[in-house]
Amino acid sequence: MMKAVRFHEYGGVDVLRVEEVERPSPGAGQVLVEVRAAGIQPGEVMIREGARHDRWPAAFPSGQGSDLAGVVVETGPHVRGFAVGDEVLGFTHRRASHAEYVVVDDVNLVARPAGLSWEVAGSLYVAGTTAYASVFAVDPVPGDTVVVSGAAGGVGSLAVQLARRRGATVVGLASPRNHDWLKERGVVPVVYGQGVAERVREAAGGPVDAFIDTYGEGYVRLAVELGVQPSRINTIRDWRTAAEVGARTYGEGSAACAVVVGELARLAARGELTVPVARVHPLAEVQDAYRDLEQGHTHGKIVLRP
Repeated sequence: MMKAVRFHEYGGVDVLRVEEVERPSPGAGQVLVEVRAAGIQPGEVMIREGARHDRWPAAFPSGQGSDLAGVVVETGPHVRGFAVGDEVLGFTHRRASHAEYVVVDDVNLVARPAGLSWEVAGSLYVAGTTAYASVFAVDPVPGDTVVVSGAAGGVGSLAVQLARRRGATVVGLASPRNHDWLKERGVVPVVYGQGVAERVREAAGGPVDAFIDTYGEGYVRLAVELGVQPSRINTIRDWRTAAEVGARTYGEGSAACAVVVGELARLAARGELTVPVARVHPLAEVQDAYRDLEQGHTHGKIVLRP
């Protein structure tokens, strides 16, 4: 048996439970990972509340979690590249990583680089691949100015760094308490709220070439107001407006592979990509972890440690 997060109906954080369930066994091409860290995501809130039932329906009882890092404790037949005792990170599409153990397809795992913390390794997949896809979607080049909304959040904090690595000038929309962190990474910080369009124009000192929206709530319209071409606007939240104006909606699914996760992990291990971790909660405090997440304005990732 093992402990795992479950919910039996749609609702708020109070429907989350840590329950005793049967420990799974790996099949062909799969390994069983003892989870050391697993990130939590805003998308999981929408699934649990039923707000995305038409897009991502839940089957009850439902587990949670896709990000993970841990140690291989059992392998199934025909596993390639991994053995018992290997330290790994990666992802599962089975909503199952918020648990003590999880079965993972071997193609969805990479080796944990030396020096990479469990907390960072276990929170790279969703935020990292989403940031990677968002930057790819707007294709910044040296000389471009890129604006990123939610620039200090889980996805935004990685997107600003990846855009800077492409040689772009990056303007990051964030609360004042996160401005020093952004400046340290070569990002021009701008406070959001009323009058933001004029502040962005002033910070950019010229045209805005691309816009990455990680927050929703009107930022796609702001990008259009700033004169950004729809083909160089990407949002991971406001799909309706994106469809209306012709903006892009590249996200996790556009870069969901171990190759991308492995490259991000290597960058982080070498200190070339900072992955901020806001808070770490034990698995038993899963409700508190999601309360923290749902308050918003979190700088970086919130992680569960079974």
